[in-house]
Amino acid sequence: MTDPTQQHFTGTVWRPPYEAHSVLLQATVGCTHRACKFCSLYGDLRFRLAPPEEIEADLRLIARCQPRARRVFLVGANPFVLSRNRLVGLADTIRDHLPKVQTIGMFARVTDIAAKSDDDLRELRARGITGLTLGTETGDEPSLAFMHKGHTAADTLVQCRRLDAAGIEYYFTYMTGLAGAGNGQRAAEATAALFNRLHPYIIGIVSLTLFPDAPLAADVAAGRFAEAGERERLEELRAFIAALTVPTTLMGHTVSNTVPLLGRLPEERARLLRELDEALARFSEEELAAYRRGIGHL
Repeated sequence: MTDPTQQHFTGTVWRPPYEAHSVLLQATVGCTHRACKFCSLYGDLRFRLAPPEEIEADLRLIARCQPRARRVFLVGANPFVLSRNRLVGLADTIRDHLPKVQTIGMFARVTDIAAKSDDDLRELRARGITGLTLGTETGDEPSLAFMHKGHTAADTLVQCRRLDAAGIEYYFTYMTGLAGAGNGQRAAEATAALFNRLHPYIIGIVSLTLFPDAPLAADVAAGRFAEAGERERLEELRAFIAALTVPTTLMGHTVSNTVPLLGRLPEERARLLRELDEALARFSEEELAAYRRGIGHL
């Protein structure tokens, strides 16, 4: 029998740091792609929709506990894959229970945007769906292809410009170390060049942290991929920040970051670069690597 005092969540619940004050609602389970070599976040979970009766039950519970909620974040690897009609219906259902909700955010893949028309995007924005967190990871084409991301940097450019036109705010992720040893500078330059042509409100900085159950672990064992050292990753991040010209907020304070960073560009660029320089002067490769080896879970 379902416990009416507990929300329905399947597996580990993931949400960005900046959604800490949002109400979480499970709309989907798992990921539609399930092919990124570096990812082990969703394990063996296969993609499915949350049953309508579970969503209704969760919203009734939320309405009792947080009736004045202003923002809802839909849980799942990429709920934006849902059709326009499903998302519109879900937005209406949310407001039936939580009339003060102003915006609805979620994770999305670049391919989810491509599957929607311009009219779809405008309608979704009109329903308050905005603040999409995109797993862009990098603008480096060889890395995107090797990691089986399922989209190119050119795809990101096209689809995010469509979000701009529709008025949908979006947030990017940049993963240092994803290009492998010796390729950090290339990745930094390519990613900055891509992001500078768009309007990410937030850029979340993470660093590749490889766990044994990620497909990439087999590539490392076979010698097909060499992990970048920790100092190279900091140098990559420094080059990325130095090359960014787009106004944005950098948030690099998750457990995967050996040196936590948080600041606004361009206003705080000098401070962020100084903090990275100080870390490079202070910490050895072994000290930084020991930190990463100690990460048990993201």
